[in-house]
Amino acid sequence: MNAKLLRELRAMLDSERLKLQNELDNIARRGKSSDGTFATDFPSHGDKEDENAAEVAEFSDNLSLSSELESAMKDIVSAIKAMENGTYGKCKYCQQVIDVQRLMARPTSTSCIACKKTLTQEV
Repeated sequence: MNAKLLRELRAMLDSERLKLQNELDNIARRGKSSDGTFATDFPSHGDKEDENAAEVAEFSDNLSLSSELESAMKDIVSAIKAMENGTYGKCKYCQQVIDVQRLMARPTSTSCIACKKTLTQEV
């Protein structure tokens, strides 16, 4: 993979990481542990029963969203580490080069199309 393409993919990953970080900052705060996880904030709308119900519903939604955003963030961090150690763009199953179009569409891909189809039983 050429250096220009790697820079372009890295810029995409950095941009997405910033976007995810901003979204997480709106609904959660970084946890006290060193693993980079977030603790979802419990909203406070007031003390009335309907306000309490809204708080629980919002917290439930935010908890699910936070989990998805953290997972996406971990994928980005893993892709950046792979770039740094020279393994980025290689399928983790068959060790073949992942198609550039796949990486452009999903820069966090860790498997080629053939292996992904096998894993999801699309073959």
